[in-house]
Amino acid sequence: MAYFSCEDEAMLQAMLRQLFQSVKEKITGAPSPEGAEEILLRLEETDENFHNYEFVKYLRQHICNTLGSIIEEEMEKCISDQNQSEESGYDTLVQHVARKIHDSKEYKEIMRSLNNVMMVVVESMINKFEEDEIRSQERQKRVQMEKSSSYCTDNCSDSDSSFNQSYKFCQGKLQLILDQLDPGQPKEVRYDALQTLCSAPPSDVLSCENWTTLCEKLTLCLSDPDPVFSDRILKFYAQTFTLSPLYMTKEIYTNLAKYLELYFLSRENHIPTLSTGVDITNHNVICLLKKVRLLNEYQKEAPSFWIRHPEKYMEEIVESTLSLLSVKHDQSHLVSQKILDPIYFFALVDTKAVWFKKWMHAYYSRDVVLRLLEKKYKSLITTAVQQCVQYLELCETMKTDEILEHSKHCGNKQKIVYYSGQELQYIYFIHSLCILGRLLIYKQGRKLFPIKLEDKKDSVSLTDLLVLFTQLIYYSPSCPKMTSSPHSENYSPASMVTEVLRILCDQKECAIECLYNNTVVETLLQPVHNLMKGTETAPNCSETALIHIADILARIASVEEGLILLLYGENMNCSEEESLTGAHIIAQFSKKLLDEDISIFTGSELLPVVKGAFISVCRQIYGTCEGLQVLLPYSLHESIAKAWKKTSLMSERVPTPVEGSDSVSSVSQESQNIMAWEENLLDDLLNFAATPKGLLLLQRTGAINECVTFMFNQYAKKLQISRQKKFGYGVLVTQVASTAAGAVALQNSGFISALINELWSTLECGSDDVRVTHPRSTPVDPIDRSCQKSFLALVNLLSYPAVYELVGNQELPNKVEYSLREVPTCIIDIIDRLIILNSEAKIHSLFNYEQSHIFGLRLLSVVCCDLDTLLLLEAQYQVSRMLLHAQEENILEISENHRGFIIDGLSVERNHILVRINLVGGSSERILPPRILEKGDDPYPWPMFSSYPLPPCYLPEVTRNADIKQDNDLGKLLLLFKMSDEQTEWIENCQKQFCKMMKEKPDIISGSVFSQQFGTIGVHKGPGFNSQQHRRKKNDYNSLEKFKLHQGGKDKSLALVELLETFVLHLTENPSECYFPSVEYTATDANVKNESLSSVQQLGITMTVRYGKFLNLLKDGAENDLALVLKHCERFLKQQQAPVKSSLLCLQGNYAGHDWFVSSLFMIMLGDKEKTLQFLQQFSKLLTSAFLWLPRLHISKYLPIDTIESGIHPIYFCSTHYVEMLLKAEVPLVCSAFHMSGFAPSQICLQWINQCFWNYLDWIEICHYIATCIFLGPDYQVYICIAIFKHLQQDILQHTQTQDLQIFLKEEALHGFRVSDYFEYMENLEQNYRPVVLRNMRNIKVQST
Repeated sequence: MAYFSCEDEAMLQAMLRQLFQSVKEKITGAPSPEGAEEILLRLEETDENFHNYEFVKYLRQHICNTLGSIIEEEMEKCISDQNQSEESGYDTLVQHVARKIHDSKEYKEIMRSLNNVMMVVVESMINKFEEDEIRSQERQKRVQMEKSSSYCTDNCSDSDSSFNQSYKFCQGKLQLILDQLDPGQPKEVRYDALQTLCSAPPSDVLSCENWTTLCEKLTLCLSDPDPVFSDRILKFYAQTFTLSPLYMTKEIYTNLAKYLELYFLSRENHIPTLSTGVDITNHNVICLLKKVRLLNEYQKEAPSFWIRHPEKYMEEIVESTLSLLSVKHDQSHLVSQKILDPIYFFALVDTKAVWFKKWMHAYYSRDVVLRLLEKKYKSLITTAVQQCVQYLELCETMKTDEILEHSKHCGNKQKIVYYSGQELQYIYFIHSLCILGRLLIYKQGRKLFPIKLEDKKDSVSLTDLLVLFTQLIYYSPSCPKMTSSPHSENYSPASMVTEVLRILCDQKECAIECLYNNTVVETLLQPVHNLMKGTETAPNCSETALIHIADILARIASVEEGLILLLYGENMNCSEEESLTGAHIIAQFSKKLLDEDISIFTGSELLPVVKGAFISVCRQIYGTCEGLQVLLPYSLHESIAKAWKKTSLMSERVPTPVEGSDSVSSVSQESQNIMAWEENLLDDLLNFAATPKGLLLLQRTGAINECVTFMFNQYAKKLQISRQKKFGYGVLVTQVASTAAGAVALQNSGFISALINELWSTLECGSDDVRVTHPRSTPVDPIDRSCQKSFLALVNLLSYPAVYELVGNQELPNKVEYSLREVPTCIIDIIDRLIILNSEAKIHSLFNYEQSHIFGLRLLSVVCCDLDTLLLLEAQYQVSRMLLHAQEENILEISENHRGFIIDGLSVERNHILVRINLVGGSSERILPPRILEKGDDPYPWPMFSSYPLPPCYLPEVTRNADIKQDNDLGKLLLLFKMSDEQTEWIENCQKQFCKMMKEKPDIISGSVFSQQFGTIGVHKGPGFNSQQHRRKKNDYNSLEKFKLHQGGKDKSLALVELLETFVLHLTENPSECYFPSVEYTATDANVKNESLSSVQQLGITMTVRYGKFLNLLKDGAENDLALVLKHCERFLKQQQAPVKSSLLCLQGNYAGHDWFVSSLFMIMLGDKEKTLQFLQQFSKLLTSAFLWLPRLHISKYLPIDTIESGIHPIYFCSTHYVEMLLKAEVPLVCSAFHMSGFAPSQICLQWINQCFWNYLDWIEICHYIATCIFLGPDYQVYICIAIFKHLQQDILQHTQTQDLQIFLKEEALHGFRVSDYFEYMENLEQNYRPVVLRNMRNIKVQST
């Protein structure tokens, strides 16, 4: 390079010119200089002739001559070094040598020299280029002057045009280009003219007056046989689409669309036919496909910006497109000789009609498309429907292999050079299917139906089209094993149709109109029906088709309207047994698959997938109360459990892999498949726990521990239950925790431990280990928002059955010392560390003592709203004594004779809890102090205390109604108690009169304050349970005489007592009304006097008597009488109990809680022991006793043994089950609120019913609840709960938003609720639901099958 001559310079210039000439098109197409530079830098990657350029050869030779010897030396040195080290490899060697050479002095010298030389050469070329440009401009000016061309200004330039270029492109220049584009001009002249046109700003071209003429010229050029020329024309179009605004690109687009329309209508062009197929190596076909693809690419991009422009531009684009696609050739030809229409080529370049999907997405364009389709281009939809019909007919006649071959070509990314006529028809079918599927989503699109076909007598309705789609799933073949090549999409007809139907299912309004009808469902189930009948199914129905069908059915079942259709059909009142609804067919088929009672697809690898798919449909059904009710006869839980146990054994027997890769991989794959199937079955079983009755069925299978463990594993991985479940595992956990066995399973699975660990890390640890960028705010809520989730989870978990199993008979650790790193792992630990802080060691072990202790006290407050839980904690841990002691320690000596309580968050919370747990009553029967401070000088006016009794300000005055006169309606009701010849008629008359009284004068029926008048009045007192039934008539006569005697007096005490005693006595005389057999009981007070009651019962007695005295219903000494009543009841019920061996604590011995019904009845009877026992003996024969008197069925021999062993009371699996079922139908917003809150209505209803609504209703409403259930039937228990939820609807919705629904329902009394206000509503519920509810209540004695 040191001797650089003129010859060397000329040679280098020639080399550079060759290089630039070769890459000229690539560089001129670059959007900017930086883009051109990037193209040159990547030239070796993109240009296959790169190494043949003379300039590249020159550089390579120069490098070899200069650096060759250095490179060889360095390589030899590296090789010798690598032989002594472990590092080796070609890549490592090359990198090392390249780095060494790059850092060498020789390399830097050659680069400096080369830069100097190239600067000289390039500068010389630039100077010569400028001289040539000046001469060219002068020549051009002379030409313009000769033609006297006028100067053209740019009147419509916008941001896309170049201001500093627009002055160059004038009217005369455009006219010159038009002349040069004439087909008669030489090829080189036309090329140059087109190149000039491409380099000009598109806005300047379109703004010229000659634009119309130019369009005609461009249209002619598009038909030019020269491929290079045609490509340059398309390049101009593409450049215009890219760089110009819509009003310009619209002109180009419509021009190109119009050209294609004329091209297809012209008979002179050689357009392929169906018989010849499409050879994409053919020059004409290549040109045509390029034009179609250019249009299609613009179609897909235009919707992203056309909303910013006037609607007329978009309308012109849409109409030109629909006009082009609607082009049809003469149909007189045979089908095989049919000339291909434009839509075939659009289908080739955009098989799934993505352009149509984008056009239909926004209303702005959708409205125009649908309007034009309806008014002018409905033939486009007609041909699409026709194509689908023809394809179905083809599937019915052709062999599977032939059709499958067509679907394989579709979407295959490997190069295909020829499409046969049948493959083109298939591609057109897929395109039509996607258009129709998108059309059906929208209401206006559905209005285009029905469609009249030329060769069909009847029109094609929406239902007909959906039936056709459905038939395509099982008549057409699918890719084997539902998997296609990794290099291709799955374009099998079944997959494509399923994809369309999935989209329709996801659009609720569309699904209701299109899918949710008997015809479509019957078509979906037709192959299933045929398989069960043993008849031949559709010719090509495969495992894959069944999987697709199950997928659609599962989506239908996941929506309320679809579920109702599957359960009852379109006519819910139809009782034709011969026509089973969809749910029955699905359940039968699933059961046969599970029981292997059907001989299809034996040995198929996809058989487990088919099973899983159909069980998934069943899961959507039995996961609801009404669905489970319908599927109950099929015992699916047993079949699934049996299949799971079998699969579990198989997973244990998977052989150990032996040496050899094939063996290892096959065994591993088999093991994975078995494990996946086992988990799938566990998930199916787990979903039975979504309803109370389903949970009973799950416990009967014996798999609840494994299911809960599976749930915990999924929860730990943060996985959802399934596609259709939207609110996680909250409801499932709540349902499971409402039972004893479920709580134990949660404990054993590690769920409770993980929950408590998460709570502790949030409550005590927080995020202090994370770098703090700003100080944490001090929490102002009693429970910090970060702990709210854990708090609600514990509230959901701690139902009384769970508390008793997890805490019962266990002492607190009460350690001398607690490590700061010691984390609680169970509920006992939470009570010990957060609630009962009775030692300095516990206090010092907490980092955030006040916040953590308030958390524990708030949890105690909510949990103790369940009276059984309160009594258990009080009996085991003396909670109230601990709270009083803490309050005592919170007293400050103000002066020598005056002490005051320190008012802080803890003392206020303790005061609230002490009042709550000491007082019993509804909203008007006790006053609970607030938890918040007031503004002013006295922030907390409520008196605190550190010993009982409570300050009188918390005890409201009792409303006394003793002066209310006896009513004539009550007299009528008592007169009805004369024996009637027609027992049924007598019962109905009594019930009608009772309902009338409850609606008009409910206060008459109450257990009010009448102890003074009641002393000398009452029915015959017998010796407890030994009353003689032959005295019934005498007692009845005495009752009537007493009523007449006191009719004008004040005595209202006979009201509720007389009504209940006499009505129950009459009912038990009718054998058909006696659900349980009569039991002889001969024990006396002396026999039971020495028997002991549990500490829970004893505390319950104290609470009952305190409440009774407050209401003036009980006298001093009532404790002993109530204790005797409870002892008699325990002995009486023990005679009817069955021996059971169980690890559950609740099944070991007597009923675990207090008997709240007997306590309520004792108060209604005004503390009369004999009356109470007499009534209970008669009442125990009635079905109502099973649902009002919970201990009645504790390990009762009248229940099936598996029900007894489950530890689940009929109140839960029957009453609360139907509460949930009716709630969904009657108060759907409340039902949704429960699901969103992760809480189950069954748990709060169980708590209400278990304690006879104590603390939730006032005493008079409790009396009305008991009387209503006894008079009108046990199903009214369900209706009263529904009425309560209806009453609370607004409050429930509000607390769902504030995320404290559980706390509200458990802590708050039912303000303003009166049973009598909802009597008419409950009568309507009875008319609609009694046949189902009461029938199932009567079935508790038998196995649910």
